[in-house]
Amino acid sequence: MIIDFTENINPESLSPQTEFEEKVISFLKEWQSDSTKVPVQTSGSTGIPKVFEIEKSKMLNSARMTCNFLNLKEGDAALLCLPVEYISGKMMVVRALERKLKLSVATPAAKPVQNLDVTIDFCAMSPLQVENSLHKIHFIKNLIIGGAQVSQSLKNKISQSLKDKNTETTVYETYGMSETLSHIGLKQIYPVSEEYFSVFKGIEIALDERRCLKISAPALHPEILQTNDLVELKDDRHFKFLGRIDNVINSGGLKIHLEELESLLHRYIAREVAFLGVNDEKLGQKLVLVIEGKQTKDLTSQLDEALKETEKTFSKNHLPKTIHFIPVFPRIPNGKLNRKELLHLLQ
Repeated sequence: MIIDFTENINPESLSPQTEFEEKVISFLKEWQSDSTKVPVQTSGSTGIPKVFEIEKSKMLNSARMTCNFLNLKEGDAALLCLPVEYISGKMMVVRALERKLKLSVATPAAKPVQNLDVTIDFCAMSPLQVENSLHKIHFIKNLIIGGAQVSQSLKNKISQSLKDKNTETTVYETYGMSETLSHIGLKQIYPVSEEYFSVFKGIEIALDERRCLKISAPALHPEILQTNDLVELKDDRHFKFLGRIDNVINSGGLKIHLEELESLLHRYIAREVAFLGVNDEKLGQKLVLVIEGKQTKDLTSQLDEALKETEKTFSKNHLPKTIHFIPVFPRIPNGKLNRKELLHLLQ
């Protein structure tokens, strides 16, 4: 089903062929109702899933920010392949409404663009969907990836799949949450690999005493949003995500930020890696490194170099006490590493 928002759309006139298309039409009816708000369900990736109501005017503000950043214009083609129960899918529909795009509706799946054979201007996917769509993403001019952090391994695969194609594709990683109505900023992955997220106009960022990000976005949310995300500010428009403060361990009195170590290792190793804190009688928590896949000679050489740099950048106390290899990391549905399950497997 294609919904052409360059025309006035009457949801009653649309003919759904799938259950997902029915859900999209139901949301359009909800949007055109007299209510000024719509209910949104959170994913639960950083807490207990909940449902809260969002003002339609604020959703339009968010849509405008994204469309302006990507220079989308009336009549451009977009693809919806994310669930409309969540803010990610709802916002794709609202962006199409706001910018009058031609929206193709595809049932959310692990391989959502399997049948795509024409160029489209805009699409949003989860990392898992992109992982399964590398042979097709050259058909997408502006691809944004959200729902979970984009791993270094996936970034490498995206670059490999696109570098020999004659394509205008630009790929971005997003930063945001349900409360910010999807994302507040983007970071380019391809063709340029950027370190820092660029926040949209109208968004103000700062650090709290823990070095965690605070977000002021009055057009999207009435209150200042306090995150548990450790970041580095380049200036008042750009920040680098370092990791969640929840992923900090105390090993012998030393606080170790696990994701900072992982980020360093990703410069040397294309595999997925995870540092964890395992209970230890002497240290309280001992630092261990887990690597996805089998050990190889090349990997051993890369790992040696990476650990030398780790000791040089941090200290010898930031080196893992043990190293483990696991064939496949456990993940939650959006593709994000399930650290609790991985720790359970080790213990």
